[in-house]
Amino acid sequence: MTKNVAIIFAGGVGSRMGETVLPKQFIEVNDKPILIWTLEYFSNHDLIDEIYIACKEEWIDHATVLLADFKVEKIKAVIPGGLTAQHSIYNALLEARSNSTEDTIVLIHDGVRPFITEKLITKLIETAAEKGNAITYTPCQETIVVSEDGAKVNSVPIRRHTHSVQAPQVFFIDDIIAAHDEIRKINPNYEDIVDACTLFDMLGKGVNLVRGNIGNIKITRPEDVFILRGLMKYRENEGLFGLSLLDT
Repeated sequence: MTKNVAIIFAGGVGSRMGETVLPKQFIEVNDKPILIWTLEYFSNHDLIDEIYIACKEEWIDHATVLLADFKVEKIKAVIPGGLTAQHSIYNALLEARSNSTEDTIVLIHDGVRPFITEKLITKLIETAAEKGNAITYTPCQETIVVSEDGAKVNSVPIRRHTHSVQAPQVFFIDDIIAAHDEIRKINPNYEDIVDACTLFDMLGKGVNLVRGNIGNIKITRPEDVFILRGLMKYRENEGLFGLSLLDT
């Protein structure tokens, strides 16, 4: 039976969150850290077997205490992070591979994206199992421009052809590790590689899209915390309005 493993990146320092002592993944919203909100979706999902967390070494003890306090299950290991997010994820992938086989499916996710859904996780696993990988996306609702200097527009893609890539991003574990190994030979610092989708594209490898939900935001700036609180309130009342902002 194929094993499904979640890799959760929780190594950010929250440099864009302003004057906060805690990294953004540990900020509490509704009496629970953002990271715990995120982890619970994977921990509670029947198809997820193990969870690995990549975290800055100086925050591992703090994370471990939170995991115990909130009784998060399926945690296999908390791995020290690296120089960049991709270094950290690579470390966690290698740890997961030491306990896995080549047909293990791995879901790479941001610890500060707490509004995924059970339905989305299931769809991503099914798509990756069938097609080899699966990347979460939503259609862009604004006009996207390409600008090399941030001052002048170089090109304007057709909006219906543009999409915003999110996480989770899902692969067979040997495929994603092999891609990391290949890129590290030519780009050891992962310059301009912001996620696994970018990594695969730089290597000319195809990726498959699975539509996500627009509520699956990444908590990066202070205003995002207010949006998150609003989304949580929305979810409490979602059944009243029959809306699907948080569904896939």
